[in-house]
Amino acid sequence: MSFLTGENLTGGYGGADILKGCTVGVERGKIAVIVGPNGAGKSTAMKAMLGMLKMREGRVMLDDRDITDLSPQARVGEGMAFVPQTSNVFVGLTVQENLEMGAFLREDDISETMDQVFELFPILKDKRDQAAGELSGGQRQQVAVGRALMTRPQVLMLDEPTAGVSPIVMDELFDRILEIRQTGVAILMVEQNARQALAIADKGYVLVTGENRYTDTGEALLADPDVRKSFLGG
Repeated sequence: MSFLTGENLTGGYGGADILKGCTVGVERGKIAVIVGPNGAGKSTAMKAMLGMLKMREGRVMLDDRDITDLSPQARVGEGMAFVPQTSNVFVGLTVQENLEMGAFLREDDISETMDQVFELFPILKDKRDQAAGELSGGQRQQVAVGRALMTRPQVLMLDEPTAGVSPIVMDELFDRILEIRQTGVAILMVEQNARQALAIADKGYVLVTGENRYTDTGEALLADPDVRKSFLGG
């Protein structure tokens, strides 16, 4: 079993099941990527893992403990951090204030973690006193990821982290995600840029209509002719 696992996740919004027996997971110090067409249930699976969506069936396990009934806030307290695709920074607060908000559950000295975030994202140190709303899209994403890291998470969950950014910024974000993995954090990511995401993934899940269609290493999925033809443009 993975460090974080969603098993047989079944449920959705209202009476309709968006997820239909979906299973995803990620190990410590590894990157798992969820890809698939629009409407496949990728972001829904992420929300189910964080407890933002109540499942009709299935369970979520964290480090061999059943956390299915825990609230999202309690899961954050257990070491899970989530970066949503949109509205993921406090635009009226400075960069540093955004990062400090990420440490709201902590009662210890956060300065070392702040320094680590600034080392990972040097531009944020330069703009620490600037309002987050004045930053570029890529810089806002860095603030959002940095704020999540301020919780010192065991699991970092990213929903479309490269949405709306340039290819150069996307490559830079992926480089930083690889650096975060090296610290032992488990990273679960939903991505529309499937080819690029699978290239850095230790594990990949291809979802179609809420079900697992393919599950393998990122490298194997990139080499699979059926996956390439159906989901990667050939």
